[in-house]
Amino acid sequence: MAKIKEEKKGFHEQIIESAGQIYNYLSNKGEVSINKMKKDLSLNDNFAEMGLGWLSREDKLEYTQKAKSVTVKLR
Repeated sequence: MAKIKEEKKGFHEQIIESAGQIYNYLSNKGEVSINKMKKDLSLNDNFAEMGLGWLSREDKLEYTQKAKSVTVKLR
């Protein structure tokens, strides 16, 4: 049971770290496509999406549907 709690803690910390990387990236770059952001940050797709979700839950992001992609920027 303790091992499961340790794994969850590590997982949770990775999500927070990804959210921080995304926040800092968007703070410097402004509006970018999600695909470009993932490529530039070299984040695992799952953690990139969970980091975006974390920041969205905190109402920090604004999304825009473009022709073939979705862009994101800080509010």
